[in-house]
Amino acid sequence: MKIIFFSDIHANLPALRAFFEDIDNTGYDAIYCLGDLVGYNIWPNEVVNEIRKRNIPTIMGNHDEALLLPIAKEVEPTNRGLTRTLVNDRNRAYLINLPRHLSLSFVTKNKPFNLLLVHGSPKAINDYLTFDYPKDEVLNMMQSHKADVLLCGHTHKPFHRVIKDGESYKHVVNIGSVGKPKDSDPRICYAILELDQSSSPSNSETLEVSFKRVVYDIEKAATAVEQSDFPNAFAEALRIGE
Repeated sequence: MKIIFFSDIHANLPALRAFFEDIDNTGYDAIYCLGDLVGYNIWPNEVVNEIRKRNIPTIMGNHDEALLLPIAKEVEPTNRGLTRTLVNDRNRAYLINLPRHLSLSFVTKNKPFNLLLVHGSPKAINDYLTFDYPKDEVLNMMQSHKADVLLCGHTHKPFHRVIKDGESYKHVVNIGSVGKPKDSDPRICYAILELDQSSSPSNSETLEVSFKRVVYDIEKAATAVEQSDFPNAFAEALRIGE
């Protein structure tokens, strides 16, 4: 089974469209979004509409969660304040009612093989689950959810980490960002996981994980920022992948 995971679009419509074009030509069995549909750019409604149109299972990100706060007058416009003024009522209702995590359970070799989908970490929606996150803390979080694979976003930096847990192995996969990469590569990033009946927690190489990078019209996205009330620094960050 081939499963696509993507996250952190951040209202970047040109990036999302390029992502959909790429996966439609690739083929897949299932797809999931790990949140942060909004923030940093001018197309939050268009991005949400595209996700909803495709009925993609989606969890809440911290920028989506921020829409729970009321619109307030700001002396200096902020990212979250500007986003709250852009998102329409229908899409706000959708975003603030998204689940905080999703669990996927497969049976391989007559045993459960469980995937846990979060935005930050199982601990908090805005927790930065980096590659060097303390091993014992990661294991505790995964064990409490009976997860063999933990998928997350939020840091915008992709990685695949394998952690030995007794006689078995656990996998942590940060899927990167579609709309705002921060690993010095401005191209779209998403993850593809492949598993089958041979997948097992007892094999460290049981999970095939690949990260796909895709070119998109960065200048269109960056220029939209510069022509808006969002800080121009957001545009430069898109150009350099930071």
